[in-house]
Amino acid sequence: MGEQRFDYHRSVAPMLWVLAGISILELLLVHLLVSLLLNAAAAALLSLLTAAGVIWLGVAIAAMKRRPVLLDAERLVMRVGTFKSVTIPVSTIAGLRTEWGAQALKARTLLKLSLVAYPNVIVDLTEPRPGRHGIIAIAHRLDDPAAFVAAIERLSPAPSSR
Repeated sequence: MGEQRFDYHRSVAPMLWVLAGISILELLLVHLLVSLLLNAAAAALLSLLTAAGVIWLGVAIAAMKRRPVLLDAERLVMRVGTFKSVTIPVSTIAGLRTEWGAQALKARTLLKLSLVAYPNVIVDLTEPRPGRHGIIAIAHRLDDPAAFVAAIERLSPAPSSR
C-alpha cells in the first residue's frame, strides 16, 4: 500500500477565511479611526501591518490544499497547511478516537491541529512526543474521517474507539 492522502481544507479553511474577512474589516475600521484620531502616517503603518497579516493568512490557508495529512506503512504526517506538521511513526499509534468528552480537548497534552474548527479525530500515542508539553494525542478535523479511521485500522493492530 502506498502513501494515502487525507484532505482537511474543506473542513478547516472556511473558519479561517471568516477570520481573514474579519481582519479585513478590522483593517478598514482601524485605518479610518487612527487616521481621524491620530495621523495618516500611523494609520498607514497599521494598515500595512494588518494587510501583511491578512496576506500571510490567505497564503497559509491556500497551502492547506497542497499539504494534506499523509499516511503510509511507516509514518503518519499530521499537518495543517504551513502552520504545523508532526510526523508520527505508525508503531507509536496507541489508538484512534472519533468521540470524546468535553474535557479531552482541554488537555495540555493534546495538540489540536484543527485550529478554529472542532476536531473529528484524535490520534492517541503510546509515548509522549519530544518537547516540553509531552503531547500524547493529536486532534484534527479531516474531510473524510471514516476513510482515515479505516486506513489506520488496516495499518495498525491498535484498537480504535469510536
